[in-house]
Amino acid sequence: MSQFVQNMFASISKKYDLLNDILSFGIHKKWRRKSVQLVSPNSNSRLLDIACGTGDFAFEFERYTSNIVGIDFCEEMLEIARQKANKRNSRVQFIQGDALNLPFEDASFDIVSIGFGIRNVDDVNKSISEMYRILKPGGKAVILEFGQPKNSLFRFVYNIYSKYIMPFIGNIFARSKEAYTYLPTTAGAFPCRNDFLDIARKSANFNNMEYYTLTFGIAYIYILEK
Repeated sequence: MSQFVQNMFASISKKYDLLNDILSFGIHKKWRRKSVQLVSPNSNSRLLDIACGTGDFAFEFERYTSNIVGIDFCEEMLEIARQKANKRNSRVQFIQGDALNLPFEDASFDIVSIGFGIRNVDDVNKSISEMYRILKPGGKAVILEFGQPKNSLFRFVYNIYSKYIMPFIGNIFARSKEAYTYLPTTAGAFPCRNDFLDIARKSANFNNMEYYTLTFGIAYIYILEK
């Protein structure tokens, strides 16, 4: 699965940011902004952004701290992130690596983030366990991920949009109907709300866990405190 996902993201890397803006109507930027605000980073915070992609989550955190590392397994996505960093005069360091085997010592980060990436890892439990391992005591993990709306009518409309409109637009702009069929399909099947917190609870011994609903349940923010 990991090789398939890696190749898929490589194939859409050049159009990834554009499609994010089009398919979410730009709302994904507000979601990231709220996620950052909820963990209250400061200038002394050391942060790791996992599955960083083209760097947008890391750049949002850079409003508060410059001690940031972004890690992703797709070099094509990282190359775009580095290009964006150069244009912004950003100090974020982008490296290639595996979310299931993070190349960092125990208790070395104040904040760990992952935006729209946790559902794409091969082992969600292992990924959460790794986040816990590298967090300092009192540190926080912030996970931004898609889910399923609670309202039945809104869920029906959103499912139609995800099943038919998203692949159609993805095929037009990225020439990849497969990728934009896979991504909403995994979002529709991924555990959300308390079901996800149950997974986190079984994966690591976090002291406090909570979630926040975004845009009628299209997406959720999970805050896990060590």
